[in-house]
Amino acid sequence: MPRYSHRSRTRRRNRGRFGPLFKLLCVLAVVVALTAGATVFFRVERVSVSGCRRYTEEEIIAASGIQIGGNLYSLNKVSIGRSIRTQLPYVEELTINRALPSTIVITVIECEAAAQVAVPDTAQAAAAQEELADGNLDAEPAPLAQESWLISEKGKLLEPAPADSAVLPVTGLTSIAPEAGGFLKVPESEKTRLDALTALLQAAQEEELTGELSSILLEPTRLTVRYAGRFNVEMRLNSDFRYNLRLMRSVREELEERHGPQVAGTIDLTLEQYDAAFSLAKDTA
Repeated sequence: MPRYSHRSRTRRRNRGRFGPLFKLLCVLAVVVALTAGATVFFRVERVSVSGCRRYTEEEIIAASGIQIGGNLYSLNKVSIGRSIRTQLPYVEELTINRALPSTIVITVIECEAAAQVAVPDTAQAAAAQEELADGNLDAEPAPLAQESWLISEKGKLLEPAPADSAVLPVTGLTSIAPEAGGFLKVPESEKTRLDALTALLQAAQEEELTGELSSILLEPTRLTVRYAGRFNVEMRLNSDFRYNLRLMRSVREELEERHGPQVAGTIDLTLEQYDAAFSLAKDTA
């Protein structure tokens, strides 16, 4: 009887010793089985695309690199999104989802050209080259833009502007090595201007004023917007642009009530305390 009891205790100890290992092996077996099932059964049979207007579904799918027959769960969504946005610059946002058992769903949001950045004049280009060389006289000249570029309101480079482009022209920036699908890069000294430009473009879109702006001039501490074809509106680079645009519209309405619908001149919004000043154009004074 004692001998039997000893054997029972030994078996119980062995079971206790190998229990955790057995559980781990079971978990690994389940993981392997699930992975194998996903690999065998979840294959891409269809790619669905929605939201595109400028590009075709075929162009979106080709840019994604997704292959029919590939594994549904091994797709790298980040890499696919980056590839689409780089190859097709007008795609600004997109989502990629799996629709079991065999479909990939791509939803895109395309952007529009909000402005065209003009080629810098000779003096500005020379100053940019000097800044980028940083005192190195033997440095190779930086590749600056040799043509105007269309950009989105967030500063994404879309494509070189056609010769007959009517998109809002912007001067005062020096584009460095522009490439479709990337973002506008400028010298360090111009980054405040670039930030102001994108903030202004987004505010104009939100206030539905984009169509009433005909040019933007960026300077070191301020910018000037040509508004309604009759007003030069001056703003500081660090302005609250949504407020400024609303104020600009209110000032215009008040001026037209006082001086008639053809009134023209300069609206100065660079003053403190959110005030505005106006001077009539000489030919309407």
